[in-house]
Amino acid sequence: MTLSELVAQATQQLSDAQVSFGHGTTNARDEAAWLVLHALGLPLDTPLDAENSESNRPVAPEEYARAATLLGARISTRKPAAYLTNEAWLQGVPFYVDERVIVPRSLIAELLVDGGIDYWLKESTRRVLDLCTGNGSLGILAAMVYPEVEVTGADISADALAVARINVNKHEMQNRVHLVESDGLAALPGPFDLILCNPPYVNAQSMATLPAEYLAEPFIALDGNQSGGSGDGMDFIRTLLKQAPAVMAPDAVLVLEIGNERSFFEAAFPDLEVVWLETSAGEDQVLLVSKEALLL
Repeated sequence: MTLSELVAQATQQLSDAQVSFGHGTTNARDEAAWLVLHALGLPLDTPLDAENSESNRPVAPEEYARAATLLGARISTRKPAAYLTNEAWLQGVPFYVDERVIVPRSLIAELLVDGGIDYWLKESTRRVLDLCTGNGSLGILAAMVYPEVEVTGADISADALAVARINVNKHEMQNRVHLVESDGLAALPGPFDLILCNPPYVNAQSMATLPAEYLAEPFIALDGNQSGGSGDGMDFIRTLLKQAPAVMAPDAVLVLEIGNERSFFEAAFPDLEVVWLETSAGEDQVLLVSKEALLL
């Protein structure tokens, strides 16, 4: 069996097993390539087209066994591939992950790398907060993109911060990315020039129907209904928007991801003036709001 044939076989197995995607890949072919290449110790950008010599090379029996074991774990456990490989990629940058954190996939990463929020930043933008930092990926990317800023990565979970510390060290950002355990903004006096936040925002109905791959992630990182409120997923966000102005510099902005919950957000904050930012998923998943708008 050749490498490309092994990937094709794995693709069919994932399709037949009806696993769910969305944690770094969106389809069975890409997920199969990720798992096979990882199992064989090959770069994830290894060409797999028929004309490429690497894709046509034979797979040794021990290589096949490693790939089969990893593929079997993906199907039987329904864990995201990132947990099985302990690696997730965001905008081409690798990050360590395990079950202590949500698998990083924030669209805010696109906006950082592509300059999608630069218009609203100032020359004086220096202090950045990555709230709900998880594995630290957004804060680290912000430090990479904006070399003059200092980043505070904050999370309520000490376990998540332990993973974030691995990534801060991995990317040698110890002097510019500082980690703080905080329940929301409680331990974060500011002032911050830019706040990035990918919070828990999934509504109660959606939480009840999540595929197993999502249920493998920390519940607290997804569920936006932790206050026993209306079930609209906006509980954390209500508190955040109320408290944020107190820790924002005069010209500061907040970039907030809400996924597919725009209708719930607009119902909860009908009079709030926000800017919807364009990403690869459309113009209704990430918004920007100024301190001035929050004070109105």
